[in-house]
Amino acid sequence: MKILLIANKVPYPPNDGGAFATLNMALGLKNAGADVTVLAISTPKHPTTEKDIPECISNSISFKTTFVDTRISPVKALFNLFFSKLPYNAERFISEDFKQQVENTLKSESFDIIQLEGLYLAPYIDTIRKISNSPISLRAHNVEWEIWKRTAQNEKNFLKRIYLNILTRRVKLMETKALRKVDLLVPISLRDEKILKAMGCSKPSFTCRTGFLLGSNENAKAEVEFPSVFHLGGLDWIPNREGLLWFLDNCWQQIVDKIPSVKFYIAGRNASNDFINRITKYNNVEFLGEVPDSKEFMCSKAVMVVPLLSGSGMRIKIVEGMSLGKAIVSTSIGAEGIDATDGKEIMIADTANDFTAKTLVLLTNQEICSNLGDSAKEFAFKNLDNNRIVAELLKFYQQQLS
Repeated sequence: MKILLIANKVPYPPNDGGAFATLNMALGLKNAGADVTVLAISTPKHPTTEKDIPECISNSISFKTTFVDTRISPVKALFNLFFSKLPYNAERFISEDFKQQVENTLKSESFDIIQLEGLYLAPYIDTIRKISNSPISLRAHNVEWEIWKRTAQNEKNFLKRIYLNILTRRVKLMETKALRKVDLLVPISLRDEKILKAMGCSKPSFTCRTGFLLGSNENAKAEVEFPSVFHLGGLDWIPNREGLLWFLDNCWQQIVDKIPSVKFYIAGRNASNDFINRITKYNNVEFLGEVPDSKEFMCSKAVMVVPLLSGSGMRIKIVEGMSLGKAIVSTSIGAEGIDATDGKEIMIADTANDFTAKTLVLLTNQEICSNLGDSAKEFAFKNLDNNRIVAELLKFYQQQLS
């Protein structure tokens, strides 16, 4: 089966959740026997081109990239607000050059399935329809409008909240239209599937969680600093910044008061100077920026915290953390889509007091911390094996084609 993946970012290196999910999807499809081509937008944030993809990947998966300047422009954002019905965060990915690349690819090759990696590829559906009769599948990495709704609800600035509410409405309208245009739906969790179906999507669907590649963590080992706390994630993503500041404001000092020697290590890409200055004012906090080896970093620390208050979909870093056997404390929103059991494979807490208490349990009892990590790893190997998950998706596609 020939499958074309169209992505709004080059999925290599896999240094954020979206890139990780798309790369693992491509590798999983290839491992299941599919012939895979990835057509991706190269951006200032993800500037990789096909020439930068390692041979161990590019020898079996074809990559084609087109550069699009997706940087946020205040002038363009203002123009969009008053003279467009599209959400600005989607409009930034619309490009004549990429449209031409889509057309050229579809004219030169035929594909059994064309899979869009996320909502922001929806503007290219009409272009695809003009050239190809292949079924179009929307892989919904999350319920996009829900991210912005939750972000708006947590925003204290009145004007920003108004703008975020406008953005939420536009994203929801775009998402609703896209669900009616595509032929197949591939949500990332059962919860997301239920929401997207309730929005009017009646197309065949298959829930396909993002998994990890068995064997990819075999060499990831490091001496664990106990007690210690860490967070790893893109720091240009609003929900990550928002959640970290909530944790620092409401939980961290109480933890330090109980364990004066404990440190909180924060790692991630694209943090602004203002954000770095804010987080490093707290006691015992170390900002590391982008770490050279995320797996080694995660292995070297004891407790992972994911204090998300907004967002949607599935937290890929939790998947990775569980596969490495890490003890994790997360909010319910952070743990959505993974279906791990609170107190058995993960700790889930939604109030500051509960989040603090559960983090302290792990930091003050190394045996409980270790046992939770072992259960998390066992859960990941049973439920989050990427090759098994994607092979089931390929079977779904074969059934739809037949």
